[in-house]
Amino acid sequence: MRILLADDHTLVRQGLMPFFKALDPDVEVVEASTLDEALEAAQGAGVLDLILLDLKMPGMRGTQGLVAMVKAYPSVPVVILSGSVEAADVMSCADGGAAGYLPKTLNSTAMINALRLVLSGERYFPSFAFSAPRKPSEDAEPDTSNPLSQLEEREKLILGMVVEGRTNKEIARALDLQEVTIKVQTRNIYRKLGAANRSQAVRIAMENGWRLTPGA
Repeated sequence: MRILLADDHTLVRQGLMPFFKALDPDVEVVEASTLDEALEAAQGAGVLDLILLDLKMPGMRGTQGLVAMVKAYPSVPVVILSGSVEAADVMSCADGGAAGYLPKTLNSTAMINALRLVLSGERYFPSFAFSAPRKPSEDAEPDTSNPLSQLEEREKLILGMVVEGRTNKEIARALDLQEVTIKVQTRNIYRKLGAANRSQAVRIAMENGWRLTPGA
């Protein structure tokens, strides 16, 4: 496996190496610290399996650098690394063609599982880009007519990943839980929502205000 890693912080690049080794002990990592270096390195790297770009490194100009890399290497998954946990940044990168968005705050298990997901041909975007409807103020009466109000915080997190299109296995990996635990919790979610299956749960969630947040 050959990975191109572009980040202007040496410590970040060094810190990611164990994750790559966990994916493939024989992994070859090509390093760069700017977008221009990354584009040049990609040209001479031969076949690449994965490209990771820091969103804020020199030359990126927002998502312009991402778009340029995706255009230059359309068959290689390009993943954004970022310290930002703003939903607007995630959305911009998704629109720019990224195969994934990895917050640098991800724990080791979640990081490795996210990389595996992308390498398998799927996309990975963190669940914080999905939002439930606004919580009512403390003085307001709870909206018992909205089935989403019946969900616990962990159930809302799982529902966000269901809406995102992830399988139980993928959710379990992301949360470092057993798949059987996720199956039990998703069944509880379906029951509370009055849904018979996954697709109904997604429809009910969307009809009651759950959406992919474009910003804020």
